[in-house]
Amino acid sequence: MVGIRALKKIWMDGQLVDWGEAKVHVLTHALHYGYSIFEGIRAHDTPRGPAIFRLKEHIDRFMNSAKVYRMKLPFSAEEIERACVDLVRANGVPAVYLRPIGFSGYGEMGLDPTKSPVQVAVAAWEWGAYLGAAGVETGVRATVSSWVRMDSRSLPPQAKCGANYANSALAKMEATIGGYDEAILLNSSGMVAEGPGENIFRVKNGVVSTPPASSGILRGITRDTVIQFLAPEHVPFQRTDFTREDLFTADELFYTGTAAGITPIREVDGRAIGTGKYPIVQRLQRRYEDAIHGRDPAYAAWLTYVT
Repeated sequence: MVGIRALKKIWMDGQLVDWGEAKVHVLTHALHYGYSIFEGIRAHDTPRGPAIFRLKEHIDRFMNSAKVYRMKLPFSAEEIERACVDLVRANGVPAVYLRPIGFSGYGEMGLDPTKSPVQVAVAAWEWGAYLGAAGVETGVRATVSSWVRMDSRSLPPQAKCGANYANSALAKMEATIGGYDEAILLNSSGMVAEGPGENIFRVKNGVVSTPPASSGILRGITRDTVIQFLAPEHVPFQRTDFTREDLFTADELFYTGTAAGITPIREVDGRAIGTGKYPIVQRLQRRYEDAIHGRDPAYAAWLTYVT
């Protein structure tokens, strides 16, 4: 994350601390074993001031990740939501990316994380479109990774755990070293799963589809947002598995995620996708921008205003 500008405060274990004072010990358990759960959330500027998009849904998933990993968080969902609001207010920046994280701290080494205390922090920074502003407009180049999306029998993909993202990092590095913008991972059955940090959608003959949860994906909040947009846009939708070949023959492909927003894919493994036009993606992008910036009252319930 090159170029992050330090903000004023980070919320850590119930306190707002100076950015440079948010420190952990080198023997922090999560640093060695990946035992952490986290979220990615965005606050956006609106006519009423900063508003956090779908905060409750993100923190609900955060709590569910903790439950899956038997992590006993020392704070309630309501306290963590309030921490997010307080942090945006304290930093005085209207548009930020928020990163709540829970992790096993400095305690006893060894694989059993229950021997170490659980810590919770929320950091925030200014972060543009993850795959680039140009990519949001013109689309990105993707490659199908040689790395397979982790199987649910190995690690629970529905929990947003730090350890899971070693799988994502391998795929991302392979893609960027190969000259691509992003990767697409298949699951152990050879079906399309998701990107390293994004869900994926396909458009074919006017029908939008996305892999089901059973394919080993993370149930993305932006994924759910897009699914809810499709009915008022009068676009048919289905959750279904699809193959690598289905990627190549799509009319449109796009990624969704809190970091990436809604980003079209213009090419997969050297094959141009569709005609290079993104009519459905652009409709969804407009509705998304109106929702996150408080311009569409139909989605007002998704905004938590920082007042």
